[in-house]
Amino acid sequence: MVSATAVAPSETGAPRPRNGTAQDVTVTDPAMVKRAVKAAALGNAMEWFDFGVYSYIAVTLGKVFFPSGNPTAQLLSTFGAFAAAFLIRPLGGMVFGPLGDRVGRQKVLALTMIMMAAGTFAIGLIPSYATIGVWAPILLLLARLVQGFSTGGEYAGAATFIAEYAPDKKRGFLGSWLEFGTLAGYIGGAGLVTLMTALLSTDDLLSWGWRIPFLIAGPMGLIGLYLRMKLEETPAFAAELEKAHKDEQTRPKVRLRDMVTGQWKALLLCMGLVLVFNVTDYMLLSYMPSYLTSELKYDETHGLLVILAVMALMMCVQPFAGALTDRVGRRPVIAAGCAGFFLLSVPALLLIREGSLWAIALGLGALGLLLVCFTASMPSTLPALFPTKVRYGSLSIGFNISVSIFGGTTPLVVTALIGATGDKMMPAYYMMAAAVIGGIAVWFLTESARRPLPGSPAAVETQAEAEAMALRGGKFSPSGA
Repeated sequence: MVSATAVAPSETGAPRPRNGTAQDVTVTDPAMVKRAVKAAALGNAMEWFDFGVYSYIAVTLGKVFFPSGNPTAQLLSTFGAFAAAFLIRPLGGMVFGPLGDRVGRQKVLALTMIMMAAGTFAIGLIPSYATIGVWAPILLLLARLVQGFSTGGEYAGAATFIAEYAPDKKRGFLGSWLEFGTLAGYIGGAGLVTLMTALLSTDDLLSWGWRIPFLIAGPMGLIGLYLRMKLEETPAFAAELEKAHKDEQTRPKVRLRDMVTGQWKALLLCMGLVLVFNVTDYMLLSYMPSYLTSELKYDETHGLLVILAVMALMMCVQPFAGALTDRVGRRPVIAAGCAGFFLLSVPALLLIREGSLWAIALGLGALGLLLVCFTASMPSTLPALFPTKVRYGSLSIGFNISVSIFGGTTPLVVTALIGATGDKMMPAYYMMAAAVIGGIAVWFLTESARRPLPGSPAAVETQAEAEAMALRGGKFSPSGA
């Protein structure tokens, strides 16, 4: 008779798996899992609150920091600073990712939270171009670089944190709350910008109103830091420590080469999946508000309200879609999203260009529901590509390289392509190309739903499940129990 390894909770309630055989099972603590999900999702919400604000107030920021008689040049300059933060993200990933595999996920996530809040808060304090001249855009760029460096370790760490805490059969559902936090941050940022645009005059918005969203980041960061400092390390990371029989001071450093060359196939898959995820994400949530205003001359306030409604719809669907990935698998859901973007991007953009409120809402709503296929599945899919000992580092590197090259540059590239060609259908073509690459990645992807993370013990919710699994030789039943 095979016995499951009983995993006793630590004093703070976190499960502490023991080193043993392949039949060892981690019994998760529900209260700790909920706290882990909240802490990770709040940090993601703060990150994307900032990016949402920056995107939705881009026209105003262009006037404040990049004076020019050409509105397109202003918008390009603003999105250029937006893209610069993404170009430094791989460097942040190469620093924070390996550090997270060495000293622990929780410590690094606390550090990235501090840096994100500080960078965002600093933007709200920068004087305008009219006050200090060229130093204004320089300081804006420096603050964006701090944000980009810190976010290089944020998403991969938060996704790893939730994935390693979650029981295997609910990893998709629990991971989906990470992107729920993203959407909440976007709605918070966009809602605040919309409110200010409606209540403040253009002069007030240009002189001081634009600072308010960035200054809010300070208190948000302190709350997120408090939640993250209250957590213990993940069960998977704790098991890895016991397996190596090392403490944090003497554990050998994981080499960067092991995270890249030793994981090159998984890294390519990661980059392909992240490409389609982030190109479509930034196209819809970051670029479309400016597209409606600058390219289609649509009323700015109405455009923002439609985007807010789309994001609210996505939030309502998000947890259910995450649970669906646990039932039918990650691959079918991601594949459906890729097929949908390839087939429907042109019809959706034609609806948006028609210009009426119902047509814009229908076109953006269709794109939003397709995007949920990625937001609900990626937080659980990407961490499962890598083994525990290099998960944080390898995921940080692959994720951030792909985001930097393809995701964060999406607004800048599409704006430039429209300017060069005059073809306002460029956003649709760009999403279709991303969908093709994503579809290729899905073809080679191994299903990870209801299975243990590579290099980690199986994780279940109850001792009864652990004992039942032990009787099956450490394997899940067909239903995933």
